[in-house]
Amino acid sequence: MKIIQEFKEFVDRGNVVDLAVGVVIGAAFSKIVTSLVEDVIMPPIGKVLGNLDFSNLYLPLSDKITAGLSLAEAKKLGPVIAWGNFITVGLNFLIVAFCIFLLVKGVNTIKKARPAEAPADPADVLLLREIRDLLKPRG
Repeated sequence: MKIIQEFKEFVDRGNVVDLAVGVVIGAAFSKIVTSLVEDVIMPPIGKVLGNLDFSNLYLPLSDKITAGLSLAEAKKLGPVIAWGNFITVGLNFLIVAFCIFLLVKGVNTIKKARPAEAPADPADVLLLREIRDLLKPRG
C-alpha cells in the first residue's frame, strides 16, 4: 500500500493538476492551429500555386499507384511519401512554437516588471532587534 500513499502525495503536490490543465488546453490549442493551417492558410497558398491541394501531394513508391489518385487511395495501393502533409504539419509546428515563444516571452516580461520582494527577516532577528532597541539608552 506504500505505492498508493506515494501516488496520493504525488497528486497532492498540485503540479499534476496544473500539468493536466496544460495538456487539455494544449490539445485544444493544437486543434485550433491545425484548423488554421489546413482551412485558412494552406488553401490560399494552394490557390497561388495553381490550385494545389497540399493534403494530396505525395510521391508514389509503388508501380501500382497511378497519377491523379487521392492520398488515401494511393496509400491503399502501396507506400507513398506524403510530402504535402509533411509541409502542413511542419507549418502547424512553426505556428505552435511561435505562439509558445510569445507566451514565454510575455511571462518573462511580467516577471521582470515585478519588483523583487525582499525576504522577510526571521523571527529571531526581529526579536533581537526589539531587544536592541529596548536596551538603547534613551536620551
